[in-house]
Amino acid sequence: MPSLNRVVMNRRSRRLMEEIGAKEMDIAEFSGQWGQNLNAKSYVQYKYPAHDICDGPVKYADGEVLKYDLILANQVWEHLDRPYKATQNVIEMLRPGGYFWLAVPFHIPFHAAPHDCTRWSARGLENFLIEAGFPEDDIRTASWGNRKAAARNLEEVWPPEYDSETDSLENERDFPMVTWGLARKA
Repeated sequence: MPSLNRVVMNRRSRRLMEEIGAKEMDIAEFSGQWGQNLNAKSYVQYKYPAHDICDGPVKYADGEVLKYDLILANQVWEHLDRPYKATQNVIEMLRPGGYFWLAVPFHIPFHAAPHDCTRWSARGLENFLIEAGFPEDDIRTASWGNRKAAARNLEEVWPPEYDSETDSLENERDFPMVTWGLARKA
């Protein structure tokens, strides 16, 4: 059963992946497994601590940077000590015209794994991606949440599982739970 916090994000982001043609792409993902089911041309995961994207881009043994069409980071960037540097490293790993998709929590409990450092609204995430080096016109961000979902986040078992019978997926724009964005390298 999916987490209530991710139902809408997953649906909308999968549509984004179809729209950009992810099935025909070489994809890398940092510390997650969200992209495993995209049926891409190729897919690889880079897990922390074996690779810390804050320390630099992934490289071949000869020092050349590996390049991808799409890089994914689902619920990872909030844990990074240096998200700005990590995003610049992602840009270095993208081919021209390549995409970076990331999702981050906004209004959820503190969850150190190993750290919990940052939260972004949709506008904040857009500004962050611009400042990291993505062209403003090639960034799309969105968020989802509502007060009832926020209350569910305070339950003893976290994260709450989605219950289609009782959980509303209505979006209260002024009460985001999760934010996501897609940015394209020039």
